[in-house]
This record gives sequence, structure tokens and C-alpha cells, in this order.
Amino acid sequence: MRIGDAAAAAGTTPRALRFYEERGLLSPRRSPTGQREYEPGDVARVRVVRQLLALGLTVEDIRACAAGLGLLGDDGLPLPGEASRGRCGLSPGVAEQRIDQLDAEIARLTGLRQRLARRLTAIRAAALAPGDARGTRTDEEHTAPPKMSTPARPEKPAPARPDAPSRPPARCHSRNTRPRTGV
Repeated sequence: MRIGDAAAAAGTTPRALRFYEERGLLSPRRSPTGQREYEPGDVARVRVVRQLLALGLTVEDIRACAAGLGLLGDDGLPLPGEASRGRCGLSPGVAEQRIDQLDAEIARLTGLRQRLARRLTAIRAAALAPGDARGTRTDEEHTAPPKMSTPARPEKPAPARPDAPSRPPARCHSRNTRPRTGV
């Protein structure tokens, strides 16, 4: 099948298939004219790659164990019998390393969230503290919309005198009203 059909069957785009090929995750056959030809096994491999990416692995993680991706089913799990032989594509070291990285990122984000929550609590407490040296606002000032000054209106032009000559309306096109001659 051609690249568009394979991409649709795998739930991705032709661009993604080319990217996977560039990164060594996929190697479709080529026709005599140089077009990529995908087989059902290639589509299954792309599904496995997408499943592993969705689990948080990087393309480089998957590339490190690309030789064994064909031993994984569409769900990213080893096919029956392959796990017991220890030949499935995703090595435990790669997965464990990625889990450690994810745990570190979760800890970093949790700390960031806690610091932000503490700062927000302090800001709210300072805003509600009576007699704050920086000045306090009354409840009315908190709820009232800000007062806006209205811009001064331009003066209306004086009405035209009845005895004044009227002007023809302004033209929207060029000022030159003479007909053009020659080129």
C-alpha cells in the first residue's frame, strides 16, 4: 500500500511515516520508481511506535530497541511466547530509565505547583490584611468597576450658511481629472 493509505491505517500522517523512516524506526520497501510500499507489518510497527510514544518514551528511546519492535503486538506488549524468551523489543533498562525521568519531572512540577500555591496564598492574605502599610481598599473599591474618563467629543462643524456656494462631492479616485492620452 502507498504512504497515504498506510498512514490512514496506522492513524497518523504521511509526514510522520517519513519521520519514522528517517529515524530508523521504519524501513518500507521501495518500488522500482522509488515510491514507498508499506505492508501490514509496517502498519503494525507504526502502531507500536505510536503506542510507545504515547507512554512517554522518546523516539531515541524507541530507536535504541528498534530491532525488536516487530516482536511487539499492536498494543505494545510482547506477542505470546516472546516475553518468556526475553526477546521483546523494549528493553527493561530503557523503560526504567524513562520512568525515572518521568518521576523526576513529576517531582519538579509538584514542587513548582506547591511554590506557586504558597505564593498565591500569601498574595491573597496580603490583599485581605487590614491596615496594610501599602494602603488598603474598601470592599466597595474591590467590587466597583474602575472609573473611566470619557474622551472629549469633537465639536460639530458649524452649519453651512444658506447663501454660501455648495461644493461638488469629493472624488474617490485620482486628482487628475483630465483624460489620459497616450501610453
